[in-house]
Amino acid sequence: MSVTAVLGAQWGDEGKGKLVDILARNTNLCCRAQGGNNAGHTIVVDGVTYDFHILPSGLINPKCINLVGSGCVVHVPSFFKELDALKEKGLDTTDKIYISDRAHVVFDVQQKVDGLEEKELKEGLIGTTKKGIGPTYSTKMTRSGLRMCDLFSESFESKYRRMADGFKKRYGNLFEHDVEKEIEYFHTIRPKLQDFVIDQTPLISSAKKQKSSILMEGANALMLDIDHGTYPFVTSSNTGLGGAITGLNIGFRSLVEVIGVVKAYTTRVGSGPFPTEQLNEIGEKLQSVGREVGVTTGRKRRCGWLDLVVMKHSCEYNDYTTLNLTKLDILDDFDEIKVAVSYSIGGAEQDTYPASVEAQEAVEPVYKTFKGWKASTTATKRWEDLPELARSYVEFIEGFLGVRVKWIGVGPKREDMIVR
Repeated sequence: MSVTAVLGAQWGDEGKGKLVDILARNTNLCCRAQGGNNAGHTIVVDGVTYDFHILPSGLINPKCINLVGSGCVVHVPSFFKELDALKEKGLDTTDKIYISDRAHVVFDVQQKVDGLEEKELKEGLIGTTKKGIGPTYSTKMTRSGLRMCDLFSESFESKYRRMADGFKKRYGNLFEHDVEKEIEYFHTIRPKLQDFVIDQTPLISSAKKQKSSILMEGANALMLDIDHGTYPFVTSSNTGLGGAITGLNIGFRSLVEVIGVVKAYTTRVGSGPFPTEQLNEIGEKLQSVGREVGVTTGRKRRCGWLDLVVMKHSCEYNDYTTLNLTKLDILDDFDEIKVAVSYSIGGAEQDTYPASVEAQEAVEPVYKTFKGWKASTTATKRWEDLPELARSYVEFIEGFLGVRVKWIGVGPKREDMIVR
């Protein structure tokens, strides 16, 4: 058995779905290990654009089985809505998608609580997607949440009411939710849902015995990791390699490749520190040319230069074997391109990413400037055909990080990928 992990290396939106789609063509099993439908992956195949949120991107490939693993949190109505959207575009998902019975359920009540928690914050809004992800992981850790298996047990109603009562006590008059309506929904959907819910252990164990190839698709990215990201401006799960392993019954000895996906510049959605953000015409150009709008939220992404201090931090925690550099073509028309190689804090230079938000917001990036190549790289097929200055840019990144850039994205389509 060989396991490949594809992980976001920045603040998300790096374009992981495209690489997962490419690799899934030679993969037997594609698994999501953490997160919920707050993630967003866009894939363009044969002129058709597919948007994925909770579903693994391997669904486009007809021979690939897909799993929403135990470390994920699942909003059932959104799961079926997403499936229906794919079917409307002609995608057959029959017998190709399953949910672990140990994955936690995101209820509508938790989505409402998500919004209430944001309203209570007077300053420093986290920038939640209000998909209920945080409250669901919170109840998971306090052992008051419900898993997929609980939806089919006789104790479902009592467990759900106990959780909802806890929210009502916490928020008082701010809490408005039709408990009976949501309970009835799950009674109604149960027969349809049961065909998708399985014990993931036999599925993955069978793949191990058959020496099948397994693809782990990360959601969000390392800088949004609950432990190693820009806390508290993060998501509520472990988005790095550790979360990929704990969310699935896959051991570290099975890993053959850990691929970090990094955009050729940097973007971020929501609040939080962003040292290389460009609040000027450069940021506006990156946003416009790069079509930087969140797949899940529809919010414009904040844009800035590539931050190699962030990437070095990301490499330390995820131990990437190779990198996928995406959206290189977006930089085609810049006179000069900058890359942050260190930070200055109070006049002192450092090359590590600080832990505290206050320190993160105080840093001044130290940039290395590159001359722009001012030529189109879109749809380039070979490394040798890239402009020399573009190749120099890529080579500097891999030399600085000590990790090989194996894939280079030069357009939105599946085939717009240079493999070195």
